[in-house]
Amino acid sequence: MENKHLYFNTSIGVKKPENYRNKEQACPFCAREELTDLIEVDGPIILLKNKYPVLENAYQTVLIETDDCHAELSTYSKEHLHRLIRFGLKHWLEMEENGGFKSVIFFKNHGPLSGGTLAHPHMQIIGLNDLDYKEKVEPEMFDGILIAEENGVRFTLSTKPRVGFYEFNVEMPEFGYQERFSEYMQMAAHYILHHFPFRATSYNIFFHHLDGKIYAKVVPRFVTTPLYIGYGLPQVPNNLNWMADELKRIYF
Repeated sequence: MENKHLYFNTSIGVKKPENYRNKEQACPFCAREELTDLIEVDGPIILLKNKYPVLENAYQTVLIETDDCHAELSTYSKEHLHRLIRFGLKHWLEMEENGGFKSVIFFKNHGPLSGGTLAHPHMQIIGLNDLDYKEKVEPEMFDGILIAEENGVRFTLSTKPRVGFYEFNVEMPEFGYQERFSEYMQMAAHYILHHFPFRATSYNIFFHHLDGKIYAKVVPRFVTTPLYIGYGLPQVPNNLNWMADELKRIYF
């Protein structure tokens, strides 16, 4: 029977450090001299094997974004932003091409409701041995109201969100990095944290590689609606056009 679930190793999970709520917990990513199993270092950016590989049948890596524990992607300088995303995309696509995995996922957690455990800015690149995430992706989840478009890069607000409510999409062709890709993504994160119509502290970024395009889906995180948890029913709010216009007003 084909496997459709990720299996979580709880004996490893209970050992993971957590400092969103446990403020006494020292940040392991700040102790750079103690980090092990480094894969590549590019100045303040580090890719390394995950010390707590909680997912079975997977190869887990962590991408430490910066040496500043209190930094956040939405406020990175353009220079650091492009350096980081180029680095992450390169390693993700190389793992996808050469790693022998069924699929490779690349994502970011930020904030206490994002599902992450450490506040220090980081992403994860995970090779899945027996699961193809693309089987659960519907192309319509990247459809949306156009906010901006430049040099083949599109920035939209989902009209058919995967989970529901507000999801921002950025897409670019898979050939050649475009700076607007990262800049639109940064705008979405900044809007969520600083201009959202209700207080937001958390978001995720999920990268997808489909049909010749690279996508980043930026999702504000709140308590997930029970209609999605219980029935898989995404909800679409009636103020999407207003929000798209707000982003245009603030950033363009």
